[in-house]
Amino acid sequence: MHSTFTVPHTDQDEELPGALIISGSGPTDRDGNSDMRPEANTNLNLSRILTELGVASLRYDKFGSGETDLGSHDPDSPIDPQVFDDQVVAAYEELLAQPEVDPERTVALGHSEGALYALRLHQLVPDASPAVVLAAPPGTRYMDLIDRQLTEQVRTMESTGAIAENESVNLLSDARAARASIREGHALPDDLDPTLESVYAPQNTDFLAAMDALDPVDLAEDLPSQTSALVLWGEEDDQVLREDVDRLMDGFVQAERVDLPRTDHVFRENEDTPGAAPRLDADRPFSPDVAPALADFLDTVW
Repeated sequence: MHSTFTVPHTDQDEELPGALIISGSGPTDRDGNSDMRPEANTNLNLSRILTELGVASLRYDKFGSGETDLGSHDPDSPIDPQVFDDQVVAAYEELLAQPEVDPERTVALGHSEGALYALRLHQLVPDASPAVVLAAPPGTRYMDLIDRQLTEQVRTMESTGAIAENESVNLLSDARAARASIREGHALPDDLDPTLESVYAPQNTDFLAAMDALDPVDLAEDLPSQTSALVLWGEEDDQVLREDVDRLMDGFVQAERVDLPRTDHVFRENEDTPGAAPRLDADRPFSPDVAPALADFLDTVW
C-alpha cells in the first residue's frame, strides 16, 4: 500500500498531532482523484490545510488506485470488502508509528464514503480514540444513496432526450431489482441492463452488501461518548443532500456541523453567476471556508 506522510516544518522537537485522511468511493488515490474526477485533489488540499495548522497527515492510495493499484488481484474476481478495512487499519497504525506524531492526538478525516470508515475506526482498532472529521458524509444506507443518484442521472438523460421514457423506467426497475437481490443475499438477475454493470456487477456485490449494511446514523450513535466530531458539508453538494446530513446529525450525542456556502462534493467552489458555464475542478478554488472550520474544531480537541 503506497501513501504519503506530510509533516509541517517546525523547529521544535515536540510531537505533533496526526491525521489519517481516508478517500471517498471507488478507486480513489491518495490525493482524492479518480477516473471520474482526475483533478479533484480533495485529499491533497485537506493535507495542505492540516499542514498549515501544524498537523501531520497520512493519505494513501486505495486498493485499485494509484501506485497501490490491484497488485496481483484478478480484476474480474470479487473484491473482499475486508481489504478496505485492512487498509484503514494499516494506514492508521503507520501514522501512529511515525516518531513525529503524538498518538494521543489523532484525527480520522474521511471524505464521502471515507466517512463511514472514520466512524468505524474505533471498532477496527480497539485502542484507537481519534477525533473524527466527516467531509461530505453519507447520511443514508449505501445502496439507497446509489439509487437516488442513479435516478437523478436517468431522469436528466430522459429530459434531454438521451433515452426514451420506457428505457428509463426499465433501467431504474432493473437497478432496484439488483438492490433488492443484494440485500436479500441472492444472485443478481440474469437479465440486468448492461448499463448497470459498472455498479451492480458480480464482483461488486460483496462490497455493496457490506457497505449497505452500515447505517451512518447507527455508526454515529456507536461513537464513544468522548469522541469529538465535526461534519463538513458543501451547500452545493449534489451527491450528499442536506436531508442526508440532517439525518446523520440525529445519530450524534454531540457533534459540530459546518455548512460551506458555494461548495460542492469535493469542496471546490461553484460559480455564483446564474447560467455560468461549468468549470473543471482544477479551475475552481478549494473552499476557503474549510481551513477555518478545521482550525476552530481542532483548537477545541487538543
